[in-house]
Amino acid sequence: MVSVSLCMIVKNEEDVLERCLSSVGDFADEIIVVDTGSADRTEEIARRFTDQVYTFEWRDDFAAARNFAFRKGHGEYLFWLDADDVIPEEELLKLKQLKAMLAEPLPDVIMMKYAVSFDETGRPIFTFFRERLVRNGPLAVWQGRVHEVIPSFGRVMKVDITIEHHKLKTADSDRNLRILTDMKQKEGLKTRDQYYYGKELYYHEKYEEASQALAEFLERPDGWSEDQIDACRYRSYCLHQLSREREELHSLVSALEFGVPRPELCCDIGWWFYRKERFAEAAWWYRQALRNGKTAGTDGFIQEDCRGYIPCLQLCVCFDRMGKKGLAAWYNELAERFKPGTEVCERNRKYFQQIGVNARQGRPGVS
Repeated sequence: MVSVSLCMIVKNEEDVLERCLSSVGDFADEIIVVDTGSADRTEEIARRFTDQVYTFEWRDDFAAARNFAFRKGHGEYLFWLDADDVIPEEELLKLKQLKAMLAEPLPDVIMMKYAVSFDETGRPIFTFFRERLVRNGPLAVWQGRVHEVIPSFGRVMKVDITIEHHKLKTADSDRNLRILTDMKQKEGLKTRDQYYYGKELYYHEKYEEASQALAEFLERPDGWSEDQIDACRYRSYCLHQLSREREELHSLVSALEFGVPRPELCCDIGWWFYRKERFAEAAWWYRQALRNGKTAGTDGFIQEDCRGYIPCLQLCVCFDRMGKKGLAAWYNELAERFKPGTEVCERNRKYFQQIGVNARQGRPGVS
């Protein structure tokens, strides 16, 4: 069986570190914890799980800290977690099964789902794939002072295992923008950094600057297609905030240059038409989101509700506004199937019952 080294960087994580390390169980053969300047009980908690606890002077460079941790790992594979990550029990079982089955020719990079946002029931609603298990060697190197990444190399495997990210406190909200601004001033931004610089400007409500930064990213020829699609969407959000509605739509449509429309993009375009009360056009795009929900764009950022619940709910409203009450009621029931027990669907159901509409009669092709 292959050996695995868990390599972590931490700072002031006394509230979550025990939860994280406890969830790892006996999956890792060794645990390396690198502290970048804690002033709480983080180091004490780490030492309950491992004697390999090191210090690293923080210098606004996540890749440097993670590479220091990786160099301490002796396993055939290096595995990383953030302190506020959790491995659910069923996912830990999958991890152990994966570890037991790995054999030559061994994959070099194993991608796993990362769930970073959840609904009120705890269901993941925002996920994306990350490199999670990386074969130890000279190519297992992090790049990027912020939004760091290990460029894929060799044989890449994607597995249906999910690591969950559960924050208990808010980090320094200005940190990422501060680092990226410093990089821009001192050395210029690489293409991937330019993308994240634009998004950080958006998060800080600097909409004009964000729009320009994302436009500059989109002009570069070497961007990842999923980032390009996402940049078109975020630029449209900036333009919306700037009340430049036609440009907002043009930014969304320009994403079609980079691939089949993702459900998230379809929902954004549908929302643009909905706000204009152009319900037929909006419904077309929401239906497209449903059609593409299981097939399009599984490598980028996935908003699960855009692949079922949201388009169904919006189709309910669109068809109601168009006077197609039966069809509206049918889509409300379909939304309920995607996300059972929501108050919105229950209110809609009562509304349709009050006006005597039967959802079964409204099924597409019937009404």
